[in-house]
Amino acid sequence: MARSVRVMNCAPEDVFAVLNDGWLFPAWVVGASRMRDVADTWPRKGSRLHHSFGVWPFLIDDTTSVLEFDPPRRMVLQARGWPIGEARVTLDVKPRGDGCVVRLQEFAAEGPGSFIPQPLLDPALMVRNAETLRRLAHLAEGGAGR
Repeated sequence: MARSVRVMNCAPEDVFAVLNDGWLFPAWVVGASRMRDVADTWPRKGSRLHHSFGVWPFLIDDTTSVLEFDPPRRMVLQARGWPIGEARVTLDVKPRGDGCVVRLQEFAAEGPGSFIPQPLLDPALMVRNAETLRRLAHLAEGGAGR
């Protein structure tokens, strides 16, 4: 399981302000290129985002669902990206001083990607998720979603 960690200069609630706004998803998730729809119930458990990933004109439409939502501590997502498969993504947020620490964990949960040995996937996921956390930090620290 790929793990990435970042210290952010904001409160956990600021991180969740970004996570609460499904329309911001492509602004912080590397690979997501546009939003098509956000459930009215987002981000409650079972709710779904409709997004696209890739680079135009090679875009694939798919969804991401909330499996757990415990603000301002934890969010677990099932991100679909077929034909590659599905990933389980966990965001854990803990206060630290005047800021917080965000840990992002990801693993291939379903589909062809789940057959690739984790030691081969982890390096690429760690680089991608470090950038994802960098983007999330910029948004949360800048007050997006409030």
